[in-house]
Amino acid sequence: MSGLNRRNFLRGAAATGTVLAVGTTVGATTTSTAAAAPGGFPDYSYVKTLLIPSELKYRPTGEIIFPCIRGVYDRLSNPLGRYYLYYAPHDPPGGICLAYGDSLEGPFTEYPDNPIVSKDWAPHYNVSHVSSPHVLWNEDAGELWLYFHGENHTTRLARSKNGVDFTYDRVVLDRSMLPSGTQETSYARVFRHDLPDRGARYVMLFMRRPQVNHRDIGWGWSADGRSWSFAQEPLVRHSDVGMRDLSSPHLLTRNGSAYVVYHTDKGSGGNLLITEVGADFSRREHLGVFHASMDGAPDNGRVAAPSFGTDRGVPYMVYEAGDRLNGVIAVARGS
Repeated sequence: MSGLNRRNFLRGAAATGTVLAVGTTVGATTTSTAAAAPGGFPDYSYVKTLLIPSELKYRPTGEIIFPCIRGVYDRLSNPLGRYYLYYAPHDPPGGICLAYGDSLEGPFTEYPDNPIVSKDWAPHYNVSHVSSPHVLWNEDAGELWLYFHGENHTTRLARSKNGVDFTYDRVVLDRSMLPSGTQETSYARVFRHDLPDRGARYVMLFMRRPQVNHRDIGWGWSADGRSWSFAQEPLVRHSDVGMRDLSSPHLLTRNGSAYVVYHTDKGSGGNLLITEVGADFSRREHLGVFHASMDGAPDNGRVAAPSFGTDRGVPYMVYEAGDRLNGVIAVARGS
C-alpha cells in the first residue's frame, strides 16, 4: 500500500486544471500556496452535506448515489437555478432525479416531480431500475445529454433542451460490446476530449466487471457521443493499484495531459485514486490517493463517484459520502 500513499508534491504556486461545472476543461490557472494533490490538482476539503435521503420527497429505497453537477446558467433559457445536480437511488426502482441551486455549496431544492427518468419508458425499455446519471453539455447539439444505466450491464442515452424533459435516444454500451463473460458495464461518464488518431471527440469511462468478482475501469471513444468503440482491455485494472474494486471514473485534464480519478471499495481504503493516462490515453502512471476519506461523518471511511465543477472561480468536488447505499451527497472545496 505504500505506493498508494498520498503524494503531496508541487507545493507553492501550483498550476491546476480548472474543471467547469458544465464538464469541460480549460487551461492551467494559478492557485494559492496550498499543497497540491497528485497531478497538481487542488486539495479538496469537506464543506457540507447537500442531499440527505431522509429529507427528500422521492426516496423509494432511502438511498442515493452518483451525483453529477452541471452549470446551466449560461446554457439554458430560464433555468430553475444556476446549477443542476443529478443523482439517483440505485436499488429498484431507482429513478433519475434532479435538484437545483444557485451555489455549489447549496442549498439545493429537490425537483418536485422526480424522477425525471424512470425504470419504465415505453416503448424503449422496461427494467428493474435506472441509476448513475451523468449529464454532458453537448456543444455540437446544444443539448444536455444524459447517460444512465439500467440494468447494470446497459448504459443508455437520453437528450434534453432544458435539462428536465428528456427524449430517449439509444443504448450506447452493453456487456455484449466487451469480451465474453463480462457481467457489468455501468457508472459511465462521458467527456468532450479529442483523440485525433481514433477520429474521436468524446471519451467514455465506466466500471466493468468480468466473470470474477472484481471491478475495473473501462473506456471507449466516439466521434459523436452516440456510436461508440470500446477497448477490450481495462484502462485501469484493480490489480494495477492493489484494490478489489474500482468504479465511477471521472476525467480531468491539466497541462496537456489527461487523468482518471476513480473510487475504491471501502475494504480497500474507500479513497479516490488518480491515474495519468496522457492526452492520447497511452500512459498508465498510477499516482496514488487523490482524495482521502475522513474517518468521521459524513465520509465514514468512504468517498465515491466524484463530479467536479467551479463556482465563480472556486473549484469544488461533489461526491457520494458514506457507506454504499447508506450515504449522502456532499461537497468539498478545493484549495
